[in-house]
Amino acid sequence: MAQQAVQKNTLYVGGLAEEVNEAILHAAFIPFGDIKDVKTPLDQATQKHRSFGFVTFLEKEDAAAAMDNMDGAELYGRVLTVNYALPERIKGGEQGWAAQPIWADADTWFERQQQEEEMQRIQAENQAAMRAAEELHRKKLAEEQQGEKEDETEMKNDPMARAEAGVLNQSN
Repeated sequence: MAQQAVQKNTLYVGGLAEEVNEAILHAAFIPFGDIKDVKTPLDQATQKHRSFGFVTFLEKEDAAAAMDNMDGAELYGRVLTVNYALPERIKGGEQGWAAQPIWADADTWFERQQQEEEMQRIQAENQAAMRAAEELHRKKLAEEQQGEKEDETEMKNDPMARAEAGVLNQSN
């Protein structure tokens, strides 16, 4: 099973009493730091919250302090469970369960296609540059070898060069 990414600044708050609303939840958690968002998902049938909510802090350190202090605390006579929230799961998407609706994959799919094409283009350029460099290297080696052969034939025809080579050979 793939590990879900934990959202370090969003807390899951479970065990909420029926009378707790988003304003009360906000008031209970504001002492720990600035709050960006509070949500209590509603049951579609009853239009009441489903005894849990989410509190998103601006800073993850504030979320950590709130979790440490509020997990196991009492609110309206109920014991709270406070943990880091997992990303919202919506059915669909390329990964089966995804954190976004299925149509959100279209943009990332096109981006990935463009990135892949760009990578292939860069690889092709690099391969062409490597081939050109290898070809240049082979030509230089061939020229050097040709140059050495020319030096040998020049030495055979040059009496001074032959004398120098002879002296060098004797001293070695």
